[in-house]
Amino acid sequence: MRTLIPLLALIPLLSACSSHDSDTNQSSSQNNSNVAMTAPHSDNQSDGAALTGGDFAHNENALRFIDYMVDKHHYDRNQLEYWISHAKRLDSVISLMDRQAPTPSSRPSGPTGAWLRYRKQFITPDNIKNGVAFWQQHAAALDRAYQLYGVPPEIIVGIIGVETRWGRVLGKTRLLDALATLSFDYPRRSEYFSRELETFLLMARDEHVDAHELRGSFAGAMGYCQFMPSSYKSFAVDFNHDGHINLWDPEDAIGSVARYFQANGWTAGDAIAIRGAGQALGLKYGFENRYPVQSLIAAGLKPTKNLGGHTEASVLRLDVGTGYEYWYGLTNFYTITRYNRSVHYSMAVWQLGEAIKQTAQNAEMPTNVASSN
Repeated sequence: MRTLIPLLALIPLLSACSSHDSDTNQSSSQNNSNVAMTAPHSDNQSDGAALTGGDFAHNENALRFIDYMVDKHHYDRNQLEYWISHAKRLDSVISLMDRQAPTPSSRPSGPTGAWLRYRKQFITPDNIKNGVAFWQQHAAALDRAYQLYGVPPEIIVGIIGVETRWGRVLGKTRLLDALATLSFDYPRRSEYFSRELETFLLMARDEHVDAHELRGSFAGAMGYCQFMPSSYKSFAVDFNHDGHINLWDPEDAIGSVARYFQANGWTAGDAIAIRGAGQALGLKYGFENRYPVQSLIAAGLKPTKNLGGHTEASVLRLDVGTGYEYWYGLTNFYTITRYNRSVHYSMAVWQLGEAIKQTAQNAEMPTNVASSN
């Protein structure tokens, strides 16, 4: 991640969670591609004493975490104590996480337009224009990702657009602060975030970057594609072949998104979802439930296009205010939900990508790949 230093001066202008904020916060992330990253100087590190200063002073979870990192990964204790003693406990992060905690809720008795409200956050004229510009600027990398991983550009462009508005909204929270807060002082999910903090610090060591300087979402997501550290470890690639994996570089992000989709079951050239006619009475909606196609037809939902040999599908129901749209959700739709387990999110990614592709084709911009319809 050698390209971050100028970006970090700009990230305070950005919002904390890309998928929920407007795209008015701008950053010149393209200006970071030629600046080397360096590790922090050891002159400012502690002398190895236990944590006695900072927001996590004497925190038992933090002390155990440091011991674990030293024992398992041979991490430098002075470095860890320096970083964690300078990490901030962020009440705002805990508040945001609490808002996302599952709560009992009653379903509306009828359609309220929930899908239309969600859709209009992402599929807008400005987003389509900016998506076309991103595609044009990175056409070679997008085509290479398609050739290597089988994931079409419109899906990659759709993901990066929904996540960060193509780098305009990368998040302004210091990642070490967010992950330390959730690891050491958020019991509900401390085990998960301790693993993410572990992976994040290993990434910082491997890439020779200052863990204090990296910024992203309040939950610890990073870069153009908003990977959590565990996804970075499993799927991120050095797609521009500069010797570093840098998710704040759009080319590395493009390749990493494509690899993520391939590893999670994307089938090149296959359909994503097919509109249904009628409704599936008595069946559960959502991508988690799959039914034989004949059962769906018998329940009253017929596909409006050929399913391309698929024998099973899920039933997707979208609330459009005046009623519901029903869709056959196919394997590639399920793969999109691996990125974010939401029907609305996955449909927005797909439809935004398709709108960008159609606009590009109408403008006679070469797309060079098969349709993902």
